[in-house]
Amino acid sequence: MLEKLRLVEARYLELEAKAAQPDFYSDSTLATKLLKEQKRLEPIVAAYRSYQKTLQEQKDLREMLDGTLDPELRKMAQEEYIQSKKELDRLEQELKVLLLPRDPNDEKSVIMELRGGVGGEESALFAHSLFRMYSMYAARNGWQIELLNYNETELGGVKEADFMIVGDGAFSRLKFESGVHRVQRVPETESGGRVHTSTATVAVLPEVEQAEVDLRPEDIEMQVYRSSGAGGQHINKTSSAVRLIHKPSGIVVSCQEERSQVQNREKCMQMLASKLYEIEQEKLDSAVTGLRRSQVGTGMRNERIRTYNFPQGRVTDHRIGLTLYKIDQIMDGDLDELIDALVTADQAEKLQQQET
Repeated sequence: MLEKLRLVEARYLELEAKAAQPDFYSDSTLATKLLKEQKRLEPIVAAYRSYQKTLQEQKDLREMLDGTLDPELRKMAQEEYIQSKKELDRLEQELKVLLLPRDPNDEKSVIMELRGGVGGEESALFAHSLFRMYSMYAARNGWQIELLNYNETELGGVKEADFMIVGDGAFSRLKFESGVHRVQRVPETESGGRVHTSTATVAVLPEVEQAEVDLRPEDIEMQVYRSSGAGGQHINKTSSAVRLIHKPSGIVVSCQEERSQVQNREKCMQMLASKLYEIEQEKLDSAVTGLRRSQVGTGMRNERIRTYNFPQGRVTDHRIGLTLYKIDQIMDGDLDELIDALVTADQAEKLQQQET
């Protein structure tokens, strides 16, 4: 590990020297790429330097304890030595986590897809609640929401919603949201006050550049139609909405939220590229591991991952057995405690795999 850390620090110093050169920004694309790499290495280098400093302090204290000291100074040195050992252990664990293989998609924006599931109108209303939750979480992080396709019901529920969350690191935080979300509550449509169980599905895809996948024009069928919403909302008199059908895979994507056909087609191409990229990644994962993706990893879409129980005010994530009694805050976009726990569990699993 220490040799790897020395190499990381050497690369960081190299990038630092390059950034100080007068002509560094002459190639803005390359400069941006190198600055991103430097920013990614920064926490590793900081932790490594703290580790080196603490290690030296521990050696100095060891030498003091091996020498002649009066009882009071010896006691103080022993206490500091114990503290430095604890700090060294903590930093070593932190460095192990920082050196874990990175998900290459972590820094990307995301495309999210919400669909009402089991439960009729109540599932659509729950899907709308999830859309609101993710929108509020995005706002907390300073990320932007871009609607791609939004199909609502007469009561304001969501049959389907496709949208982008644009922001650095969005995928690293939201990739654990893929799967089936279950709600237990008294529906607005229920007059008898009975608790119903409904579901909605969430899919999270990294935003992918079209150049990253093989998109051949002859494989894509384009259809245009007039955008529409429930009760005649968002009606467009021209056929600006676009639907793309990828013939080899059967994937269908739609976008109707932009004003022009060209813009909607561009958004559709982004969605299609992300979906095809995900399929290829799943094939690679299966070929390398021979196993399905882990539950904590990216969450299979057909798995029930979380339950929102409104009568009891609790949210339970079934993958890690975590229950939080703060449902109102979570539905208002306060997701960090849940996501942090999932990130920690994912890191612990990866560390265990490395050690076995």
